[in-house]
Amino acid sequence: MARAAAEGHRVVIVFATRGERGLARDASELAGRREGEAEIAARALGAAKVVHLGYADSGMDGAAGGARAFTRSALDEAAAELAAILIAERAEVLTIYDARGGYGHPDHVQVHAVGSRAAVLAGTPLVLEATVPREALHKVLRWVSWIPRLPAGFTVKAQEQAFTVKAELTHRVNVRAHLPAKRAALAAHASQRSAPKGNRTLSVLLALPRPLSTAVLGQEWFVEQGCQPRPVLSDDIFEGLGRPVSAAVPRTDAP
Repeated sequence: MARAAAEGHRVVIVFATRGERGLARDASELAGRREGEAEIAARALGAAKVVHLGYADSGMDGAAGGARAFTRSALDEAAAELAAILIAERAEVLTIYDARGGYGHPDHVQVHAVGSRAAVLAGTPLVLEATVPREALHKVLRWVSWIPRLPAGFTVKAQEQAFTVKAELTHRVNVRAHLPAKRAALAAHASQRSAPKGNRTLSVLLALPRPLSTAVLGQEWFVEQGCQPRPVLSDDIFEGLGRPVSAAVPRTDAP
């Protein structure tokens, strides 16, 4: 997102839930705090606009949130809300989670389903699933095993089926030039650095030594929907539009 914004593209971030079930050492007024953190992170990335759909956080087990929980939202209804934003923004590229929701959070899985459907409804030409190569993730988990108080799920066994195998990837995007913005955005989500017991993944990422941090955070991976994996991964998320990034015309209207 930071790279796209820096290259002149209008970046709009849509949050499906308020995140009130996110594990936090201090859970008081968490929904409002997390919305505020999201706004700060978006500014750090250079995003032009943030939209909150306002669904309830379903929790890691998918059982929370009541009738308004995102996992229990009607697919076409939620997709229509997102499609309206895509149409209003004249969006050409939509990024969503992969089919596994990354590490399996039910709301992330629903983002994949809703985003995929919304792109069809809106006629958005390019959908990219943000992910991580599973093999690289397992390597990193072994590297950081020395860090004290790691999150409970920070093991190869716990993440055995998480994210995407390398052979299915279509993009590996270099974002090393934008690491200061990325780290600032991560740090903005302060409530998610620690859980009632132990640290969370965010805390681990922010504590990585600089060489390891560059290796872990300096690349981002995607699977382009409808595109067959290629021997050479693309570094350009706009390549599927059939024109180079430099040909994009940034929008200048106010958010």
